[in-house]
Amino acid sequence: MSLPLHDQTSMSAEFTTLLDAIEDPAVLLSRDYRILAANQAYQDRYGSAKPVLNRRCHEVSHDCTVPCDQAGESCPLKKSLESGQPQRALHVHHLPEGEEHVDVSMSPIRNAEGEIIYLLEKMRETTTASSRPTPEGLVGRSRVFNEMLELVQRVAPNDTTVLLLGESGTGKELVARAIHTASARAQGQFVPVECSGLSETLFESELFGHEKGSFTGAHTRKIGLIEVARGGTLFLDEVGDIPLSQQVKLLRLLETGTFRRVGGVEPLQADFRLVLATHRDLQAMVREGSFRQDLYYRINTFPIELPPLRERGEDLLLLIDSMLQRLAPQRSLHLSRESLGLLRQYAFPGNIRELRNILERAILLADGDMILPEHLPKACQKGGPVTATSHGDEIISLEENERRYLLRVLATYRDDRNSLAKQLGLSKRTLYRKLQALQKEMP
Repeated sequence: MSLPLHDQTSMSAEFTTLLDAIEDPAVLLSRDYRILAANQAYQDRYGSAKPVLNRRCHEVSHDCTVPCDQAGESCPLKKSLESGQPQRALHVHHLPEGEEHVDVSMSPIRNAEGEIIYLLEKMRETTTASSRPTPEGLVGRSRVFNEMLELVQRVAPNDTTVLLLGESGTGKELVARAIHTASARAQGQFVPVECSGLSETLFESELFGHEKGSFTGAHTRKIGLIEVARGGTLFLDEVGDIPLSQQVKLLRLLETGTFRRVGGVEPLQADFRLVLATHRDLQAMVREGSFRQDLYYRINTFPIELPPLRERGEDLLLLIDSMLQRLAPQRSLHLSRESLGLLRQYAFPGNIRELRNILERAILLADGDMILPEHLPKACQKGGPVTATSHGDEIISLEENERRYLLRVLATYRDDRNSLAKQLGLSKRTLYRKLQALQKEMP
């Protein structure tokens, strides 16, 4: 849609007034991604370098010359045009202090004939995770991490039961805490329960509590963790290890919302949000008869897969920097390029937990501020040191080494950018930026 300049100016002023009623950054977009109007919150957050009007949204928020769907992310504008419905996506936006996760919502605006003529985009920065090193919480920016985080963002505000699935060490408790923190129950307690270490009797007593004299050794009444979690979140870790005889009691609790202490008579009302986690294949356990089918369907309301560390290559350095801050905040530690190279080629069967253990050990062994290959476990060194050479003994920078490597593999994956990004452990957006930089260098 093309309007005379004076009409565009008048329209921009009129819509800006309306947009200023929105607290979060918001813009009015044309169908071809151009910013027609922006509220003051958007101007303050994204317009510090230069004006935002008449620029395309992806140029301002992503510093990218192509729309999001061409750079490795879901484009809510394109999806909204295709479906005619509001759309929502989690993006990584460029901000003055660095890149951060932003929850983007897109709503179509129609004319009298029902045609979509504009789109309203609203942005809200999330505190659930960071794309920069932080001393606490979730960190990541890879495609698989962002897909997981988007599900966390969607489910957190509700009381829906969440089932976290993934290998051991992928950070399921950290994700559960993030769900709790972003929920309406954040002021309540987060109560973790490690199910794998509890016997049948102990599981019931720990979860439901017991009355005085209900069994030998019960000298006083004990409040169970369900009561402790009142108004908050109960996190059952390794739910696949709950004894079969106790699963029916958990199911009854979830179905009725009531429970009794061991030895008690009066039913008590439960009030908690349930998050569960397991590394086991619960569907296979159902087929084997070791996990109740009715309980499985009751807790599988909103499953979230946590990606293993080997699929998060783009996040490795970010995770390392964050963990070094957390483990040794008083030191300015960093990895040598050889050490980083060794960790990049390591498979991490123990996932993030193993990475933390590796770094904690290395911190104790390093006398200076640099972690060297000899500070890493032997398992990380089996592949041999990663050097920065490409011709004989020529020493080149990691940046130059990466540039040459990309040029070489491009010949193999010339027509398949998705496959190349997956092989390199990068998001399509990151790969696109790197390729853009290469093209600028070429004559």
